[in-house]
Amino acid sequence: MPETASPMHVSQMNDISVVEFTNNKILDEANIEEIKTKLFGLIDAKATPKLLLDFGNVDHMSSAALGTLINVSNRVKDKNGQLRLANIKPQIFEVFVITKLNKLFRILPTRQEAVASFAQ
Repeated sequence: MPETASPMHVSQMNDISVVEFTNNKILDEANIEEIKTKLFGLIDAKATPKLLLDFGNVDHMSSAALGTLINVSNRVKDKNGQLRLANIKPQIFEVFVITKLNKLFRILPTRQEAVASFAQ
């Protein structure tokens, strides 16, 4: 029953919340709303959140999903936290470049590099 499967899996790596998206498409509104609610919950649970979003499984994202990422970024900044994005496929990264969101987000090629970048 994939309909009830969570759109993301969260694990902890030291003080970093690692979020791995489980669906290859982040398109529909209900899915995006659930992701937003869960991400805001992770952010609000920590005084200074450290969040790593791993897009390794994601092939397609809607503009609404990008809007949610911007909201997540703003919320993390409001709490003086840190946000990293990793494993973004070339076709999605191109959208980040076109929309100039690659300048807003700290995007790293791999999860390991993203985790290491929190120490800097």
